Amino acid sequence: MSKTTAQLIDRLTQLHPRLIDLKLDRMERLLVALGNPHHRLPPTFHIAGTNGKGSTIAFMRAMLEAQGLRVHVYTSPHLVRFNERIRIGRTGGGVLVSDAALADALIRCEDANQGQPITIFEIITAAALLLFSEHPADVLLLEVGLGGRFDATNVIDKPVASIITPVSIDHTDFLGADIAGIAAEKAGIIKRGAPVIVSHQGFVDAENVIETSALRLQAPLIRFGQDFHVHAEDGRLVYQDDHGLLDLPLPRMAGHHQHINAGTAIAALRVAGFGLIETGLFEQGLTTAVWPARMQNLTAGRLAQQLPPHSELWLDGGHNRDGARVLSETVATLHLQQPRPLVLIAGLLSSKDSQGFLDQFRALAPLVIAVPIPDHAASRKAEEVAAQARSAGYEALEAQSIEHALQLICERSWDQQPRIVICGSLYLAGDVLRRNETPPL
Repeated sequence: MSKTTAQLIDRLTQLHPRLIDLKLDRMERLLVALGNPHHRLPPTFHIAGTNGKGSTIAFMRAMLEAQGLRVHVYTSPHLVRFNERIRIGRTGGGVLVSDAALADALIRCEDANQGQPITIFEIITAAALLLFSEHPADVLLLEVGLGGRFDATNVIDKPVASIITPVSIDHTDFLGADIAGIAAEKAGIIKRGAPVIVSHQGFVDAENVIETSALRLQAPLIRFGQDFHVHAEDGRLVYQDDHGLLDLPLPRMAGHHQHINAGTAIAALRVAGFGLIETGLFEQGLTTAVWPARMQNLTAGRLAQQLPPHSELWLDGGHNRDGARVLSETVATLHLQQPRPLVLIAGLLSSKDSQGFLDQFRALAPLVIAVPIPDHAASRKAEEVAAQARSAGYEALEAQSIEHALQLICERSWDQQPRIVICGSLYLAGDVLRRNETPPL
């Protein structure tokens, strides 16, 4: 992002004292002033949930682009560059919004807003919708920022389908700690008559709330485990719904949870009429889809070069208890395939349940090296995370940085080279990709 665009975003951040303020009136007012760009969008999939949104979108984008379609994408947060949030669809594959186009859209939004209170996420979302309305595309994949009901993206009144990925406890300061209440916020994206694709839900209360909302709005329900099924068998991914059975390759992205995310993506496309396509195009999407910092294997780069020879370095941005559970299951599967000593380099925000996060790795008995999240005021102190790890029964060390953590690993004697997993925060993951000089995807 250019210095000019960064300065513009800093200025816009001052327009509202709260970075997050879940309401729709400010957003609706600004969109009217902009000429209602949200009414001039391509067919839109609206995606909410606690975990798995980004990966599901990555699968959908890869499958749609395999059909030669132009796909707009809006996601958050970014990892390295702000531009990652807005992808403009083009034939042959989309491109991240340019600095010049982003700055122009933000300035137009600023002018239309006329200095009135608005959160930075709201004005960024308005800029994205403005850009999407001005560039022809076949599909828009629109990710909710936080919650759903009062999220700035929830101005879409006629989505081609709504998608709700797994709902769990997170952002309790805004959404509450009750799973039914959190699910109700996510279900707020459901629109009358529009199909709702519901991924695997780990809580019955979440399932019930979503189903009740869909029934009230006469929105057809397509549920994982009832209306579509997906599982791994003999090294293949087997998907089945009312349209038939698909025998597909396993996804490129690691982990059983990615099988479910891939199945959810296929179900959504088939329900909306985009997915009754040749099996080969689904195969291409599964084997090419990537999503940074979701069990991403860093095999090259500045940090990867600092590892002990023949060790592994993985990066995951999961930051809540359920994300840690999924990560631990994926790491356990890797351990069954090739046993290695496990080292967790963990950095967490003070707003997160760090003890609950660490508890998910008990069966793997890792060495934990706690690090601070650079340049983040809400970072939990490394000594606090290390103390929590020790209280959970782990051996734990503290490091001043990722580089220091890798140095501590290199100074140890290993009978077998370790599997290193950096985890705990998307902010930490973004910093790691930046330090590793990993090119954007």
